[in-house]
Amino acid sequence: MFLTISTTGTPERPATDLGFLLHKHPDNAQAFSTSYGKAHVLYPEADAERCTAALLLEVDAVALVRRGKGKGRGGAPDAALAQYVNDRPYAASSLLAVALSGVFSSAMRGVCAAKPELPAQKRPLRVEVPALPARGGVDLVRGLFEPLGWAVSAEPVALDTEFEEWGDSRYVSLVLEAETLTVAEALRHLYVLLPVLDDAKHYWVSSDEVDKLLRAGEGWLSDHPQQKLITSRYLSRRWSLTRQAMERLELARLAEADDSEVEEIDNAVEAEAETEERPTPLAVLRREAIVTALSESGAARILDLGCGQGQLVQALLKDPRFTEIVGVDVSMRALTIASRRLKLDRMGERQASRVQLLQSSLAYTDTRLKGYDAAVLSEVIEHLDLPRLPALEYAVFGSARPRTVLVTTPNVEYNVRWESLPAGHVRHGDHRFEWTREEFRGWAASVAERHGYAVEFVPVGLDDPEVGPPTQMAVFTMSSVNEKEAKAA
Repeated sequence: MFLTISTTGTPERPATDLGFLLHKHPDNAQAFSTSYGKAHVLYPEADAERCTAALLLEVDAVALVRRGKGKGRGGAPDAALAQYVNDRPYAASSLLAVALSGVFSSAMRGVCAAKPELPAQKRPLRVEVPALPARGGVDLVRGLFEPLGWAVSAEPVALDTEFEEWGDSRYVSLVLEAETLTVAEALRHLYVLLPVLDDAKHYWVSSDEVDKLLRAGEGWLSDHPQQKLITSRYLSRRWSLTRQAMERLELARLAEADDSEVEEIDNAVEAEAETEERPTPLAVLRREAIVTALSESGAARILDLGCGQGQLVQALLKDPRFTEIVGVDVSMRALTIASRRLKLDRMGERQASRVQLLQSSLAYTDTRLKGYDAAVLSEVIEHLDLPRLPALEYAVFGSARPRTVLVTTPNVEYNVRWESLPAGHVRHGDHRFEWTREEFRGWAASVAERHGYAVEFVPVGLDDPEVGPPTQMAVFTMSSVNEKEAKAA
């Protein structure tokens, strides 16, 4: 298998930056051993105007079938011929995808220690694969890549040029071109879609493949029109795994709360109660309550989970006690707006060192979120279907395990006080539920008990003697014993 990635550049942004992004120097030809052969990386061209990196995968067929050779029943060695006979297909695209992830792992994660600013830069890219298995033909190739911003040129490869009547093979010669795409995005697209086109894997697909798919599909798979086909083929049509992946993709979509819409609703319903002295909007009161609780906890390193368009991150940056603030959201659109709101491109070096925006979903664990003092889930949980809350619970309280966790959510009992809100309606069209005070306290108490936290409850906004406050906040604090264990881990 052979694949090339090309980009063009300018004197200010030379094309040879591709070498930094891929972590492979253009002046060197490098070889990497795999369990099924060798992967070679070389640069046919590399200057400031144009740079091309090539990945050549040499497959050792004998090594491929010998891989994973084991023992027979009772500890007896397998028969001599058995190591050459198995039920795994020879799936070239799957082999190439694994080579991509192994050789360019840092590039796929968007990591570049030498030039940290490069991974986020979008650039013109061209990808060529001279011979690619495509079960579904040119139409499927277009249907998979064009929604991701690629211009697709796919030509069927004839079975034999001397015998045209034999027709076309299931291979295509593929060229992909994108005007503005990051290298990490391009590699993740290829990692997922190459084996999808081949509709085969060279290894047994197990449950950990779901995590691989969702990590590589972050930011694009949940909205792809061919999501179901991609998921099914990537997971070798195993229905239980496909269903699990589809449910987690839906959970990620629901967790994508648009803070601007929520704040608009808050302000609209509060406008009904305006007097000559306009009251403080609920969204502002909520942020003030969160900042106060974080200050009282002594936290310095903060996660804003489901940060949306960055309103809370902006508020936290104003307080020098918070030395590191990480905004996390599944929506690239929201993170782009947050970056503009915070003016990250014009921010001073000292201030910029305090803030980071990450794309991630709370539907599954993310090791980057471990080790922080506090995490905030502000108006997030109500955007998830109730059966899917355990996934978020484990990702935050079971895996990330910050010392303090703040969770805010609407108090449904207070809705009767909004004159503009029709009876029986929730405050936002995407809310899957809105809890009473008793329901929220019951959920929070059970979460605290399962994960070794204590929990207290704080009203946000006017605490009505009959129906309570408009927003309810739970403050989870890790016990001292569990805190020591978390630090040790």
